[in-house]
Amino acid sequence: MRKNNRNKKTTDPDPYKSPPDEPEESPGYGYAKYSGLGIQMLVIIGAFAYGGYRIDKAAHHSIQWVTCILSLAGVFIAIYLVIASLKKDRP
Repeated sequence: MRKNNRNKKTTDPDPYKSPPDEPEESPGYGYAKYSGLGIQMLVIIGAFAYGGYRIDKAAHHSIQWVTCILSLAGVFIAIYLVIASLKKDRP
């Protein structure tokens, strides 16, 4: 006699099912996220300031206007990216 396996429930998860889109909320998730934003801001502002410094040095400017302008541009870009990131995470 042959056994009928149709009514047998399986507990195996679907191997083709995609993982959830949301990251798991661990206790350190918020700290890592916000410290990452701070590091991102630091890198952007530093890169723009260094670029302005190198341009001013190569052009032999007596007043470092390019450094000032690029530093401010880096600040505005970094703030924009942080605000956009925070809006994206909003429920």
